[in-house]
Amino acid sequence: MTMKPKDFETSLKKLEEIVKELEEGELTLEQSLERYEKGIGLARFCSTKLEEAEKRIEMLQKDEQGELRRDADGKVLQTPLDFEKEKP
Repeated sequence: MTMKPKDFETSLKKLEEIVKELEEGELTLEQSLERYEKGIGLARFCSTKLEEAEKRIEMLQKDEQGELRRDADGKVLQTPLDFEKEKP
């Protein structure tokens, strides 16, 4: 039974461990295939999480019309985080 990844950080750490094991070259062919399969699943999970984070960041950078805020050169403006505004 395959375990579902918990979170991005845990999955990335496990993926790094798998890559290290594969690079060491001391696993049997079957063990290597098992690790590779697990690694692919973790890589896909991490990729999906990164895409979701990117979409959330883009939403935060949009103006009232839903367009990304840009400077005079057409570059997307960086939105500084102001945590002071959120404090009661």
